[in-house]
Amino acid sequence: MTAEVNSEQAAWWNAAGQGWVNVQDIVDMMLRPFQDLLVQAALERPRERVLDVGCGTGGVTRAITEATGATCVGVDISRTMLAAAREHGKAEYLLADAQVHAFDTSFDLIVSRFGVMFFDDPAAAFRNLLRATSPGGELCFITWRSADENPFMTTASKAAAPLLPEAPAPDPHGPGPFAFTDPDRTRGILEEAGWGGIDIRPVDHIRSLPEELLVPYLSNLGPISRALKEVEESERPRIMAAVRSAFDGFVHGDEVRIPAAVWQVTASAPL
Repeated sequence: MTAEVNSEQAAWWNAAGQGWVNVQDIVDMMLRPFQDLLVQAALERPRERVLDVGCGTGGVTRAITEATGATCVGVDISRTMLAAAREHGKAEYLLADAQVHAFDTSFDLIVSRFGVMFFDDPAAAFRNLLRATSPGGELCFITWRSADENPFMTTASKAAAPLLPEAPAPDPHGPGPFAFTDPDRTRGILEEAGWGGIDIRPVDHIRSLPEELLVPYLSNLGPISRALKEVEESERPRIMAAVRSAFDGFVHGDEVRIPAAVWQVTASAPL
């Protein structure tokens, strides 16, 4: 077991991981456009070893393995999600804190789909990842833009808020989904860590989901999942029905349309 500094995040993701495992197929369906961006980046040049940071249940790790034939390693702090990833085979998976883990090999590409926003010290983490990158190797990750540009996510937070009255206000620069909202701050972190050739570009996409999968998705992930754990089991169906109505504006017939606003960030290691 490697050293771990991000203990609060590790505890949270180990506790919440089962929810992600329960709906891993739904999550992979919704996030497929962003997986495709990372696969495309991996295909831009020959790859020998690729690292997927915050790999979760391993969808991106497997996709890059299959597309490139490279050795692809997924790293995550959630035992639960890694156990699910390993059931699929096709790649290597490592239980470790990528902020401090001493990787025993170097990678020519490091990718992440919404997995790098949870570092306790992002500059230290990206410096550590740079040490694990071969000279001239590349970094490519996808991260959320602002909460205002992602109304589906803010709807979930607002719907859960009455059920979690004691929840503290999030630190806008602390570990969390919107930690890299500010592109200037993100650039500064990467420069401080030693990366060069930094490019940050916006990507917008309308994700879709069958309407029948909306309730399973909401009840297993994020703030609504946390809120449901705080109430009696007998109360959950009533609460979930009320929460579901908050998402009516995203439902069009039998399809849920979810606008997503993200940054695609690329950088390179010095030669």
